[in-house]
Amino acid sequence: MRAQFVLSEIGVGLRRNLTMTFAVVVSVALSLALFGGSLLMRDQVSTMKGYWYDKVNVSIFLCNKGDAEQDPKCAKGAVTNEQKQQILTDLKKMPVVDTVQHETADQAYKHYKEQFGDSPLSSSLTPDQMQESYRIKLKDPEKYQVVATAFSGRDGVQSVEDQKGVLDNLFELLNGMNWAALAVMALMLVVALMLIVNTVRVSAFSRRRETGIMRLVGASSFYIQMPFILEAAVAGLIGGGLACGFLLLGRYFIIDHGLQLSEKLNLINFIGWDAVLAKLPLVLAIGLLMPALAAFFALRKYLKV
Repeated sequence: MRAQFVLSEIGVGLRRNLTMTFAVVVSVALSLALFGGSLLMRDQVSTMKGYWYDKVNVSIFLCNKGDAEQDPKCAKGAVTNEQKQQILTDLKKMPVVDTVQHETADQAYKHYKEQFGDSPLSSSLTPDQMQESYRIKLKDPEKYQVVATAFSGRDGVQSVEDQKGVLDNLFELLNGMNWAALAVMALMLVVALMLIVNTVRVSAFSRRRETGIMRLVGASSFYIQMPFILEAAVAGLIGGGLACGFLLLGRYFIIDHGLQLSEKLNLINFIGWDAVLAKLPLVLAIGLLMPALAAFFALRKYLKV
């Protein structure tokens, strides 16, 4: 009988404050969708880092005849065979180095023609103008500085370049977007909490006569508060369910269908459905507990029992 009464009171409260309940549902749904999206963005960035950092190479570019005339770093002339052999020997001794691949000037010219054959400069380049290089794969991409320190400024070395620097700029941009989404989520969350508190206050005020009668007949404080707490929890749960729907639809239409980013950007290793599904229970739990706790603390102040 008590459970039936509580459920009936929940229905009454939701109907009486339908507009404010709708606002709570929308606010919770948007804030939790942004929260879930931020978590997925963080997973996506981590996945991309693991995928691309594993493919990062450190390149040691060697001086050629043209560099000897123009670049102060190559003032001692083009790299000699002895210098190349010494560089290779030192690289193989370094514990941070996984593999070393030597790219000759002819190979560099061939790769350039394959990638930039339509460029106006390609017709004026010759193989002897291209630089020889060592392409080094590190066991830990974060240890680039070890190689740079060991070989920068060495005779025959024009420069040491790390592809990781280019990727870091991309990941910094993605992390910045993620923090911006979290900031908007926090703002929406504050709005949702304020709406929940106001909704509970209005609901408690509109039913002050009923709660007064319940106090007179000896109802406990928890029993009087329960309908209001469950109203907020139901509204939050609906909002959490909508947020889960937004996340699923976003993954389906943005990556798999609609925009089809998984096909258009096939160089990006997108997160799978398992990552999305793993976040849904957390979103639902927050959608249920956050409004319930907000209502509980609001009632302690605004509902005199």
